[in-house]
Amino acid sequence: YNLCSVAGHRLGNHPGVVPYTASKHAVTVLTEGLRRELVQLGSKIRVTSISPGGVDTDMVKAITGQYQIPEGEFPLLKAEDIANAVTYVLSTPPHVQVR
Repeated sequence: YNLCSVAGHRLGNHPGVVPYTASKHAVTVLTEGLRRELVQLGSKIRVTSISPGGVDTDMVKAITGQYQIPEGEFPLLKAEDIANAVTYVLSTPPHVQVR
């Protein structure tokens, strides 16, 4: 699996995030390209990426300039939420493709 971000699927509007967004778009394209190639080859290898939204990290705090998202904004995910998503993806049976 690859760890991506919703930034890999759209362009954010915070100053200075273009390089981050570009790198996450690259992860999205790399993951999907590899997944398609493996399917064409008939491989049993599965490829996916996890693209969480805002995660409670120092980077988010630096971008927003805050340690708490204002009331009414979206809640930040915790590291445990991402770990649970990874665990789910790795535990799916062979016939399940998580995209």
